[in-house]
Amino acid sequence: MMDPTPQEPTRQLKERYDGRAKVTGKAQYAADFAVPGVVHAFLVQSTIPCGTIASIDRAAAEYAHGVLAVLTPFNAPRLPVLSPQPTRRALSLLQSPDVHYSGQPIAVIVATSLDEARHGATLLRIAYRPQAAKLDFMGLLGEARPLKQSGREPADTSRGDLAVCMAKASVFVDETYTTPIQNHNSMETHSTLAWWEGERLNLYDSTQSITRGQQTIATVLGIPVESVRVQCPYTGGGFGSKGSTWSHVILTAMAAKVVGRPVKLALARNQMFGPVGSRPATFQKIRLGASADGKLLAVQHDVIHHTSVMEDYLEPAAAPSRMLYSSESNATSHRLVEMNLGVATEMRGPGEAPGSAALESAMDELAIKLKMDPVQLRLVNYAERDDAKNLPYTSKNLRECYRVAGERFGWSRRHPIPGQRLEGNQLIGCGMATATRHALRSAAQAVVCILRSGRVYVGSGTQDLGTGTYTIMADTVAHTLGLDPALVDVELGDSTLPTAPPSTGSQSAASVCPAVRQAASKARLQLFNLAIADAQSPVHGMNPEDLELRDGRLFVRADRSRGEPFAELILRNGGKAIEAKASAEPGAERAAYTSNSFGAVFTEVAVDRDTFMVKVRRVVGTYDIGTLMNATTGLNQLAGGIVWGVSFALHEEAHIDPVYGRTVNENFADYHVPVNADIGEIDVNVLNIPDTIFNPLGARGIGEVSVTGVPAAIANAIYNATGKRIREFPITPDKIMAASTAV
Repeated sequence: MMDPTPQEPTRQLKERYDGRAKVTGKAQYAADFAVPGVVHAFLVQSTIPCGTIASIDRAAAEYAHGVLAVLTPFNAPRLPVLSPQPTRRALSLLQSPDVHYSGQPIAVIVATSLDEARHGATLLRIAYRPQAAKLDFMGLLGEARPLKQSGREPADTSRGDLAVCMAKASVFVDETYTTPIQNHNSMETHSTLAWWEGERLNLYDSTQSITRGQQTIATVLGIPVESVRVQCPYTGGGFGSKGSTWSHVILTAMAAKVVGRPVKLALARNQMFGPVGSRPATFQKIRLGASADGKLLAVQHDVIHHTSVMEDYLEPAAAPSRMLYSSESNATSHRLVEMNLGVATEMRGPGEAPGSAALESAMDELAIKLKMDPVQLRLVNYAERDDAKNLPYTSKNLRECYRVAGERFGWSRRHPIPGQRLEGNQLIGCGMATATRHALRSAAQAVVCILRSGRVYVGSGTQDLGTGTYTIMADTVAHTLGLDPALVDVELGDSTLPTAPPSTGSQSAASVCPAVRQAASKARLQLFNLAIADAQSPVHGMNPEDLELRDGRLFVRADRSRGEPFAELILRNGGKAIEAKASAEPGAERAAYTSNSFGAVFTEVAVDRDTFMVKVRRVVGTYDIGTLMNATTGLNQLAGGIVWGVSFALHEEAHIDPVYGRTVNENFADYHVPVNADIGEIDVNVLNIPDTIFNPLGARGIGEVSVTGVPAAIANAIYNATGKRIREFPITPDKIMAASTAV
């Protein structure tokens, strides 16, 4: 058995690289930047969910004090006609009077101050021609349809004979689980600052994708990619929402062109509900058939979720059911219900988060019917390979996760019969679930410069959402060059830097850091060759493989006294920095293997017998995520995902007005997310077993895997406490109170 305690790399920051800048206020986010002559924009949104704008009387607004421009569908600059789906998102750019959802951008007011822009918006006189809207998700389930186009993953899958295998089964689960619309609500709202220098567009944008944003903006505006520069040194959270370029970004650029001045547009908190995406509501039907010994014979997972009338979006909620457990037969499907709501999009753990909430609840129900320990049921059906794709895993150590997390939690002391543990007026219950998330890796580039000052620079056009990208880039360089990470200067968040993929799908560490290491290795070799060719160097005439670099000094490996500081070497040879660029990308392993991160989650809850309020007292999570790149940021990310899972289980839900289509609780007072008082003890650890087939560093992404599993583990613990099975998320006191079979 491997020790689950993280084995720290030889060079690793103990503090976040960007921590001091953030706590002292030096870190600047998109809305913080000051550009001379900047003016402010305010986004005006529709108040009907479906129809057409008949007219907008803008006269009063245009004459209002400070107002510089009013852009509407009737006077906005015309954009190039685009081919279908060129930007990956359906945008509302004032090119049409059609209204598809309440909250859709329908005008932009530009003024010398934000208050003046807001006031100008109140002076618009807008007339609509409303039409009937599709707003009742449950009432529209009968209209669910297949996707109009295929995506990266198939919407439907099937293997084995489901009917035959179901007929052989002796124990069944056949239940429906629902999850609501959820909104991202990062601490920093979406913000954009745009200004033109001739035909060149500059933007500070709150984004998860510098490169994708640059490409999208250029495509929509019909200008060369090299004419767009996007900067984002810090992103105050994104969770998927900032992975797309939304309408307000393009509208800000359009407004800046119209007024001939820099324009800043920052969404208000209530504007985060609709125009910048959400997780779709799901209706999930799961059927499990097993033999008396617990062996799964048939797994069926059918998902219906909502999508906007503007575009199709697939939330692959059935994805975990395809591969997480071994079974003789398996069938999954996804269908969409069109609604007059804003576009759905990726949200931390897209697909796996809502899908595992249902699947892992169903597995618990199966274990109860079998009178089998839930962990044992999962071990009986342990999948050694990805049966859905008939591929081996690059690495999988889920068995060890069950063992380690179970021991740390004390699972063996759990009482399997519900309602048997009482502390005062609190019913105590324990539950568990499996966590999984597919691992992504994309092509990325980086540059490393060894400087005559003794410091090292590293740059890549990636972005840091607070996940620790600054820190692990510094660590990777330091580890490769044998430096103190404090001597590494990191630059990211600029589209002029070497390209990198979006920070979505937990792929930044796995994609960018191999490129960083490759660039650092190339710079190291250049440094060695410079020294070998320098007659004044103590290592002159040696071979590169005989040399080592550590603590700013290069030397002969067999004789550490024979060497010199690299800064002296560079100065003696003209002082020019040694620069190396490198690219890294997946190879043949992408097609030959499946890559997933895994984990085991155990929870303890207390449920008040009178109020049915739920308190999550403990969560223990053990994760198989490959190499832990940095203990400080990595464990923090995993703990943050667990908090998100608690939020999913007990708090988050957007309520849509059934008539007007607007989110009723579009604020932090009514859209509930956990606060410190809602979170109990979190014990998070990793196996730290490198996955070197996946990438040279052995590291997989960790931003999303720890969200998965937590909602079901809490639901299962609530059942263990109360004997009440809640299949509708979030699990609120009224649902527990109304449920039958109370203990």
